[in-house]
Amino acid sequence: MALIELTSISKHYEMGQQLIKAIDNIDLSIDPNEYVVFIGSSGSGKSTIMNIIGCLDTPTTGSYVLNGRNVNGLDQGELADIRNQEIGFIFQSFNLLPRATALKNVMQPLIYRGIGYADRRAEAERVLERVGLADRSNHLPNQLSGGQRQRVAIARALVTNPSILLADEPTGNLDSQTTVEIMALFDELHDDGQTIIVVTHEPDIAAHSERVTRLRDGQIVEDYANDHSRRIG
Repeated sequence: MALIELTSISKHYEMGQQLIKAIDNIDLSIDPNEYVVFIGSSGSGKSTIMNIIGCLDTPTTGSYVLNGRNVNGLDQGELADIRNQEIGFIFQSFNLLPRATALKNVMQPLIYRGIGYADRRAEAERVLERVGLADRSNHLPNQLSGGQRQRVAIARALVTNPSILLADEPTGNLDSQTTVEIMALFDELHDDGQTIIVVTHEPDIAAHSERVTRLRDGQIVEDYANDHSRRIG
């Protein structure tokens, strides 16, 4: 069974008397443990489709089934529950709490599940070790490098054991060497069975995925398997 099933999904906006079709009549299916990249230029629709998959936005028309559950018509509270249970988000700007340690940042999503402190801490320590930051757990974000902050963000996304890891331009604020390290971590997570969806405009990042979905003007114009021959690192 597909993990993600989008059927005739559109997102339209009205600007004055003009109708803007951010995405239009998209059909897309993603299976568990796929590593998919959405690639396209600014305005192609890749961020819109990411927001819909991440339950941060709702489509104008069409059907979205996530892990066997029809997302259409759910209220904001139900969508928030799905985001907490099913989706781990990684953003270009990290979005860490500046006055919280790496450990506390990673523990944060588990608070909303009602998990006790000891279990939250144990899970956070486990995933920080998984991303290679066990020795930085008590550091604040401003005491960490860009790559380390992104690793904290990845750990925070992983701590809820999500069905999908959804990354929006995850290396956009990183130098080339740190980009290599972060993409290698994504490769390892995928090899461990994690479903990963990355939004990017960079071919070098897309080369890491097993599937590339290219968007242009709100439409999918290419959807193909990747041979990994151009992986960086």
